[in-house]
Amino acid sequence: MRRFAHAAVRASVFVIATGLLTGCSKGDEKAVPKLPERVCWGAFAGSDVASILPPGDKAEFDVDGASFFLTGDHDSASCNLYIDGNTGFLATADLQEFEESIDWTTWYKAKPKPLDAGDRAIVWHNGAAAYFTCEPAKNPNSPGKYVELSLSVHFAADESKVPGVLSPLMKQFVAFAQRELKCGADATN
Repeated sequence: MRRFAHAAVRASVFVIATGLLTGCSKGDEKAVPKLPERVCWGAFAGSDVASILPPGDKAEFDVDGASFFLTGDHDSASCNLYIDGNTGFLATADLQEFEESIDWTTWYKAKPKPLDAGDRAIVWHNGAAAYFTCEPAKNPNSPGKYVELSLSVHFAADESKVPGVLSPLMKQFVAFAQRELKCGADATN
């Protein structure tokens, strides 16, 4: 009986806390902070990213380098957009040596839908992932260059819009990464 009493107390605290937070935000609606015209190495239009961000007072970026590149020494890149100190949007790129190293099992729990980008891509309620071959492995034991990209949105004001915005953003991200890394069909554009 005691175990059930504790569970009931925890549930009540959650409901009260949720009610208090909702009450505070109703009359004082915030807007999304203004973003630069281009964000995350210039890969995305700031207005596109802003359309799925949570409201807040301050936007801050934490970007790996001014330009986008992946090499053996620098095999990952990230662009984290914080809204009032919390991650609102995250774009990552990872260089993998073997295609089998790309593991999306944790994202399959979100029931993703396929997306036409790169060699393979998926989109779900608050994220998207894609990968493409930059340089195929010459044999099963030799490394190649496979680029894995991901996008995620946290605390979106309207979560129903997120997959519809992330789908074209991921297509843009794939084309941008192929061009910047000089791989794939878009490398010469």
